[in-house]
Amino acid sequence: MAGVSTASVSRVLNEPARVGAATRQRVLVAIEQLGYVPDAAARALASRRLRAIGAIIPTLDNAIFARGMQSLQRRLAQRNYTLLIASSEYDQYEELSEARALMARGVDAMILVGAEHSPELYDALARKPLPFVNCWTYTPDAPHPSIGFDNRMAMRCVVDYLVQLGHRRIGMIAGFTRENDRARDRVAGVQQALEQHGLTFAPGQLLERAYEVSEGREAARALLRMPERPSALICGNDILALGAMFEAQAQGIAVPEALSITGFDDLPVAASLVPALTTVRVPVREMGRRAADYLLDRLMGSS
Repeated sequence: MAGVSTASVSRVLNEPARVGAATRQRVLVAIEQLGYVPDAAARALASRRLRAIGAIIPTLDNAIFARGMQSLQRRLAQRNYTLLIASSEYDQYEELSEARALMARGVDAMILVGAEHSPELYDALARKPLPFVNCWTYTPDAPHPSIGFDNRMAMRCVVDYLVQLGHRRIGMIAGFTRENDRARDRVAGVQQALEQHGLTFAPGQLLERAYEVSEGREAARALLRMPERPSALICGNDILALGAMFEAQAQGIAVPEALSITGFDDLPVAASLVPALTTVRVPVREMGRRAADYLLDRLMGSS
């Protein structure tokens, strides 16, 4: 219909910059009129590549991961790669199962969240072998490639900020630290910073909860009922901080005059609250772009 060879059609679909504008337009018009969809299975057999990147994120409920995946997908699409997403629900066994399913479908590379994964998963990636990168975490001596930030340092900055404001009784509502190295590092960062300032958590002032508003509110209620309640609450993410703010409001406790609350992630809602939530901005879009670039470079043979 377009009056060109199959090779020209292939270039329009895969390397459009190599095709003249007039020819490209004729092919695109024909594709639209015919409702043509490339056969991904046939393409994968011919090239021995699916042109797809798998990503396993802890949950689909948290907007922070959605923002990162959106940036990642946009970058991959520029190079004609598809993003396949799975959720582990913070369960290493489920993560391993999802990873095996993605590998069975022939993904060319994998993106994981955090550094703590089952030995079986790392073994499977090495046997394939499959390029991968850990995101949302970074330490200089990490044994695996990673693109992210130092969760401990971020929380040390939060503690320093609160101490400068004059706080000495500081409580924390953390995420569950089991099988979640990001949550564990954030708790460790707070504890390290408190020690540097000659402080520590009072008994019962460090609570772990699921990342849900209701859980943050329930934990804040327990902390605010203590005989010597904290004057500041550090929350493991913005979702927990939202719950803490709602509970303070329900109890008539003025934030930040009588109680300081901090979050983590800088979700869009944080700036719209009254008062606005003090939080830590996570470079999710940059992480998505860099993860895509790293894996695509690996697939093209770059180190």
